[in-house]
Amino acid sequence: MKVRMSNPYRHIQAYPMNGLLQITDYVALLPFLRSLAKKTCTSLTLDYAEGQKETIEQDIKHGAMFMTNHRDIVMDAGFLTLLVRAKYNIRPYVGMGNNLFGKWWIKPLARFNHAFVVIRDGGPREIMQHSQTMASYLRFLRRKHHSIWLAQREGRAKDSDDRTQPAVLKMLTLGFDKSTCFLDAMKEMNICPVSISYEFDPCDYLKAQEMQQKRDDAAWTKSKHDDIVSMKTGIMGHKGRVVFRLTPSVNHWIDANREKLDAMTRNEQILAVAAQIDRQIHQNYELFERGEEFTTYLQQQVAKVDIPNKDEAFLLEKMNEMYTNPVKNYEASNLPGEL
Repeated sequence: MKVRMSNPYRHIQAYPMNGLLQITDYVALLPFLRSLAKKTCTSLTLDYAEGQKETIEQDIKHGAMFMTNHRDIVMDAGFLTLLVRAKYNIRPYVGMGNNLFGKWWIKPLARFNHAFVVIRDGGPREIMQHSQTMASYLRFLRRKHHSIWLAQREGRAKDSDDRTQPAVLKMLTLGFDKSTCFLDAMKEMNICPVSISYEFDPCDYLKAQEMQQKRDDAAWTKSKHDDIVSMKTGIMGHKGRVVFRLTPSVNHWIDANREKLDAMTRNEQILAVAAQIDRQIHQNYELFERGEEFTTYLQQQVAKVDIPNKDEAFLLEKMNEMYTNPVKNYEASNLPGEL
């Protein structure tokens, strides 16, 4: 008698691709994203690291992990899906934190639309179990040559100082045999960093507001309602020019520096790969010119903040940081590094 094996991913996996999902893509999702881009963006562009288009196209041909900086809860993945679906017929699987499922219908809708669930609840032991299941699922997807979108960190960088969390890279290796070298595990993931640049971040004032709330009350945490408000604002708000710039797989860098990397400890390798992902993202920002009218824009955004003891000077300072940190990171990324 044949024993049916239970599915270890049933609680987190995206619903399987089928004819209904493909039809939904063409008659609902893609038209919706195109309409949304037209309404909220001055332009939406898929671009490539200078002189690297052919290399990148080969890198993503058999699937890749598109690892990006994280600006918007929904639209980072949404616009990337629209762009690579239209250009290369690639439909990335999308990681979505369960903290965003504030309404009963969001989870099944998200899973139907190729999103898998990143569970962030529980104590240390439960979180480790969730991470192991997630890593195994991602490895399963990559071995089937599927593409994946994953942010370089848990949650958005509120100040736009984009840094890859080493913990994310460590998590990716949990699905591998313990004898597998960290660098070989990374190569199997085929991480292709993507640099995302929004001329205007519709959630900038909400992010600044959160910073003041945390400053004034160390115990303050976002509610599910706050997440829903951020999702809605990010989806419907004006973004100006938006650029998604693909960069080559980090596999090329690993191969070119393998001798030096092999001489490092595992933790040093993790930090080195994280730094390389950061460099590729930082070097490929689209830097927008900011005229005198930008000051007026910031003041208008600050006026939207509605909290007790509103600190306008602090809010303006934090919003300025959001738009200047990418410039600082771009400039620093072009300085000589260790690798």
